[in-house]
Amino acid sequence: MKMYNPAHPRELLKAYIDGICVTDVTKKLSVSRGILSRILNGKADITPEMAVRLLNSTTSKLWLDMQANDDLWQI
Repeated sequence: MKMYNPAHPRELLKAYIDGICVTDVTKKLSVSRGILSRILNGKADITPEMAVRLLNSTTSKLWLDMQANDDLWQI
């Protein structure tokens, strides 16, 4: 079985919010700029709470599965 380094969910999140003002995104998600910044810069993970906040055009399972795959890859 070939192993691969899965994309971290922050990469999808970056693409998801591309071209949208960060301030608008934080307001829509009801999170601070600091939280969003830490996720986008790889200093924080997608938590179940954040996954629920990202439900508008995706599922929370998508975000949590991506985070779990990245976590397992790091082991």
